[in-house]
Amino acid sequence: MSRTLKNTLAALAALAATGAALAAGADVGQAAKQATNWTAIAMFGGFVILTLWITKWAASRTKSAADFYTAGGGITGFQNGLAIAGDYMSAASFLGISAAVMATGYDGLIYSIGFLVGWPVITFLMAERLRNLGKFTFADVAGYRFQQTPIRGFAAAGTLVVVAFYLIAQMVGAGQLIKLLFGLDYWMAVVIVGALMMVYVLFGGMTATTWVQIIKAIMLLAGVSFMAFMVLAQFGFSPEALFAKAVQVRTAIEANGGKSPEAAAKAGLSIMGPGGFVKDPISAISFGMALMFGTAGLPHILMRFFTVPDAKEARKSVLWATTWIGYFYVLIFIIGFGAITLVLTNPELSDVAKGVIKGGAGTANMAAVLVAKTVGGDVFYGFISAVAFATILAVVAGLTLSGASAVSHDLYATVIKKGKADTASELKVSRITTIALGVVAVLLGIVFEKQNIAFMVSLAFAIAASANFPVLFLSVLWKDCTTKGAVIGGFLGLVSSVGLTIVSPSVWEATLGNPKGSALFPYTSPALFSMAIGFVGIWLFSVLDRSPQAQKERAAFAAQRVRSETGLGASGASGH
Repeated sequence: MSRTLKNTLAALAALAATGAALAAGADVGQAAKQATNWTAIAMFGGFVILTLWITKWAASRTKSAADFYTAGGGITGFQNGLAIAGDYMSAASFLGISAAVMATGYDGLIYSIGFLVGWPVITFLMAERLRNLGKFTFADVAGYRFQQTPIRGFAAAGTLVVVAFYLIAQMVGAGQLIKLLFGLDYWMAVVIVGALMMVYVLFGGMTATTWVQIIKAIMLLAGVSFMAFMVLAQFGFSPEALFAKAVQVRTAIEANGGKSPEAAAKAGLSIMGPGGFVKDPISAISFGMALMFGTAGLPHILMRFFTVPDAKEARKSVLWATTWIGYFYVLIFIIGFGAITLVLTNPELSDVAKGVIKGGAGTANMAAVLVAKTVGGDVFYGFISAVAFATILAVVAGLTLSGASAVSHDLYATVIKKGKADTASELKVSRITTIALGVVAVLLGIVFEKQNIAFMVSLAFAIAASANFPVLFLSVLWKDCTTKGAVIGGFLGLVSSVGLTIVSPSVWEATLGNPKGSALFPYTSPALFSMAIGFVGIWLFSVLDRSPQAQKERAAFAAQRVRSETGLGASGASGH
């Protein structure tokens, strides 16, 4: 292991050196590239070296499947809360939401609120039950009293689809960030991120991923606190003055674009009200449901509850995570308005940022990084760029680990080997899956280069809310839920959410290039419809299932309920 790790680190060092050489020789005159920022690159390099050292340390401690998937169950509630926050405060949150606020103003807040309000659902309904029933993946919980082969097959499919959509967003953010920072071509930037991410997961497993997430969460919270403080300091710490200036700037931009004074004033004022992003009530409800319930169906977040010793620490970790995430989202809203007032009025930076205004939220994701440059100069710009990169690496590592565990633990160990797989072969399958996921992530990141990353993540949330959440919710809380109901209903939710997403304007028109108005599904998010299909499917096929197996599963609910509520029989850190 150590020799392989050393060889990989050497290869990565060579890759970084090649990147630096390419960056130094980049044609800065091209519009798509920026001058190389050596301060940022130094900080970026420092972070990569630190995290690779953590990976080496974690590799020495990763001896078993439990160590690889859940860090042996030895993470405290406070540490896990920071790691969950680190996992959740992704590139979509940091880069995508601030860009969405800069583009649409008030409407960007729907992301922040939606992402945040899912946490009470996890706190009161899921955290304790997950820890008491689960071992490595959410399929352990959903399939506790069901037939293993069908439920694991569904869980692995649901996990991999959600992970794929989520990975696209992170890779796009990473590619754009490194392109801005190093002056590299976009595709090269995506390949470098993919290579680093594979190293973290291949060698360090959950221990390395957790500590990368904790360090990144602390750096990100410190960075956004300073940014928000500096933005408000420009306006005498008055949010009202900040918003008034933002309206004034947007009005001036619209007037310069050829609008009449009345139309420009109306467009400028529109950033303080809804309607800029979500156009109708059904889209608003559907979008909100996706963000709220999708949180409770994200496999890489649910997996974090198996890294703590017991249910008490699981509850504590949700409390800490909610605290940090809530604080973070308030600051992101301020930074988004700071981008309107400070970046769009800066002649050097406005051309990069104005693409957001002209092209909607899909053309630039770098608003927060540009705010850092205006309030803290090149040094702080370098720090925030390194933090944004750390954000992406930490989230991508967590996502890849959840995808790898779905294949190796749910499909290989439980379905194919019927629970008789040895640790070595299970870990080998997990590592092969990690490499495959890394390659897929790089390819998808290149294809979806022009998409707004907050929006791409919202699609992952819609799929999680339609497929994973209904199955998890009803299998744990409804005694009449059966294997047939959970699998058929879960797949109905999964297929309908993916299908409606593909024929919605966001993919059908924006990504696939079909003519405007040709989308078969008119709304931005499918969750309201696909989530209903998932729940109704589970209910209907469970009620209709009168087989002897279904009767056994209903009878087993009482024992499952005792364990989920009390933790009796649940494995502690030692039993993991």
